[in-house]
Amino acid sequence: MSPVRVVVVDDHPVVRDGLVAMLGSEEDIEVVGTAGDGAEAITVSDSAGPDVVLMDLRMPGTSGIEAIRTLRLHGRTTPRILVLTTYDTDRDIHGALEAGADGYLLKDTPRQEVVRAVHDLAAGRAVLAPAALAALTGSRAGRIVLSAREAEVLRLVADGCTNRAVASRLGIGEATVKTHLMHIYDKLGVGDRASAVRTAWELALV
Repeated sequence: MSPVRVVVVDDHPVVRDGLVAMLGSEEDIEVVGTAGDGAEAITVSDSAGPDVVLMDLRMPGTSGIEAIRTLRLHGRTTPRILVLTTYDTDRDIHGALEAGADGYLLKDTPRQEVVRAVHDLAAGRAVLAPAALAALTGSRAGRIVLSAREAEVLRLVADGCTNRAVASRLGIGEATVKTHLMHIYDKLGVGDRASAVRTAWELALV
């Protein structure tokens, strides 16, 4: 299995070098680039093609949130983005996740949890610090109501079923499955299956 390719973004050289040394010591992780601000992060990520980007939030010039948004909208690659920051305010958390971050951890997270988070993100699983999960569920979960059928469809999709398999399991047409998925995407504020499943996990909807 190929190592997970990672780009590390942080404006503090000591922190950046520490993360590079920590991740680089793992046999199944390869650090393929570093950046000291958001603008450099975009350039390095586009050229290095990482699987995961560790992104600080508050940096001089282009912020982490701006960099995340640019990578999501205009980037040449589609890495998973893990925010690693000292800030745990609702504003920072919501800003990062709404910009397109896939995970959110604080810098006091133990080493092995950061390593695990890199692998989890590369595998498509969600990674959220308790503060981030609390901020997210507190503001969104109470406003999201799925119908019984939508919940059934989402659970089957989370289990890895294709639209055809979902239709067969539920005894409905594929077109109906697609309609349910569109309604689910709209309610969760996402645009694809993977994001729907990730958000549903985060909000304990499946």
